[in-house]
Amino acid sequence: MKFSLLLLFLFLFLFLHGTTIHGKIVCEDLTKDNCAFAVSYTGKRCVLEDFEDKKGTVEYQCRTSEVLVEMMWNHIETDECVRACGVSRNATGISSDSLLDKKSIVTLCAPQCYQKCPNIIDLHFNLAVGEGVSLPDLCEQQRSNPDCAMIDLLSSGAVAGPVASEKSHRFSAAPTPFSF
Repeated sequence: MKFSLLLLFLFLFLFLHGTTIHGKIVCEDLTKDNCAFAVSYTGKRCVLEDFEDKKGTVEYQCRTSEVLVEMMWNHIETDECVRACGVSRNATGISSDSLLDKKSIVTLCAPQCYQKCPNIIDLHFNLAVGEGVSLPDLCEQQRSNPDCAMIDLLSSGAVAGPVASEKSHRFSAAPTPFSF
């Protein structure tokens, strides 16, 4: 029995050791299905980009962004966190647009995402900071008064608000500076 456990331990050690040495995540090597919310071995976020090929077909490619993650590297987000946080593996670019969507805020602030998915929360925390908003404060507002949280976000001036068109009374939000 001890010999079996020793062999199992040795196998796991060699497997994990080999994974950390040779299993470096390079964004450009990732598939479309693993790119979004991945962090390279250098600590930079991977970003899914779309482009049209010569035939007009939309293709996808994973690229290394300049966005540095301080406390995490060599990480591909789990399917559980993608589901719990309501994000999509097909998300292209890095954008703070989800901070304007009430449903997205509710999902991000839910305990199964906020407390268990630090990679996705770190990304959205930094996107919120870039917009002049605190994600923890937004989540607290959302829990205490869900309807006012979005009003406060929009009226804070941190995120570009609606702009009325001269031709109609429709509103359109200005693009955010974090869209790649």
